[in-house]
Amino acid sequence: MIRNPWKTVLAAALLCAVPAIASGQQDQQAYCKYAMEQAQAQRDLLRTPAATAGFTQPETGLPMQLVGGATLGLSDVRKAELTMDVARKNCELYKATTGAQQEIQYALSGLEKAALLNRLTLIEQAAKSLDTLIAQTAKMLEAQNATQLMLFTLQTTKIKLEADRADTRLKLSAIYLPPLSDQPLKEVVAQKQSSEEGAQRVLAKLSRQNNWDVALTVGVHQQVNPIAQGAQPYGQVSINYNLASHAINKHLDRAVEAHDEWKKVEENDVVRQMEVLRQQLVDCVTVQEIKLKSLEEENKQIEKNLQLVAAPDTSAAFDFHNQLAATQLVLQIETADASFRIDHLREYLVKNF
Repeated sequence: MIRNPWKTVLAAALLCAVPAIASGQQDQQAYCKYAMEQAQAQRDLLRTPAATAGFTQPETGLPMQLVGGATLGLSDVRKAELTMDVARKNCELYKATTGAQQEIQYALSGLEKAALLNRLTLIEQAAKSLDTLIAQTAKMLEAQNATQLMLFTLQTTKIKLEADRADTRLKLSAIYLPPLSDQPLKEVVAQKQSSEEGAQRVLAKLSRQNNWDVALTVGVHQQVNPIAQGAQPYGQVSINYNLASHAINKHLDRAVEAHDEWKKVEENDVVRQMEVLRQQLVDCVTVQEIKLKSLEEENKQIEKNLQLVAAPDTSAAFDFHNQLAATQLVLQIETADASFRIDHLREYLVKNF
């Protein structure tokens, strides 16, 4: 027999958490490996001189020449470096985005799990109090001071508590909750936004390299008709500059700002999702407050009735007292559950928003 099933559940949860952590890390590592390999391929392409070969006839009437050499642009060298920066920023952004998405996606599940665990504790406490009432009534039944119906009423409440306990455990088992960060959600999303901005700025810097280029070409040429003796070296430097560079750079700067504004309102972005979550939590608090107020009113009525039979001296009075006490135990579970949810939701809102 397992004396403490919750230790077994906790152990199983810890065992399940390891693959969950590994799975998330594997996803991020796989993406970063893909992004870096793509960037390294582009880097090697950009920083490696391009070999050229062909035939040319410099001027009319001059002999044809065979030309061979290599060309390298300084802009491409700079692009190679920035391409790796873009890949690293994209890797950081992916990690920040997936982390924030996970925090938002499972926030409600985490709150619900905490509430259900608290409810199990409340049910356990109510069950102990109810067992005491059942034991007292059973003794009175043996002394013929109570009826079987009085005991049956309490046993029916006991069955309801056990059903509630089983239902709560079932709901707990249906909740999947990966390991979440203790860091406030607003900080997690802010880090994602910062990574997003950094990635866009590096990308804009890479795009600016298309505005200019200084290309160096070196090689040899050989006369082929008629064949001359010995190849002659040659070199060439060419400079390119886009006259619209100033306007292009202004558009790129505005594009970074526009991207930030877009991400704040994009339906699928974490900033918008965080705001949706905040509104859901606020609505949940309102609903629970209405529920708690109604439960407290009902509890006041039960308290008044209990005062009327505080010292029952007849079988009927004792039966009524037991029914009220049993109802109050069930009501206390609901009241304490609603109160816990309100406090927990408010605490989460203050910490994370």
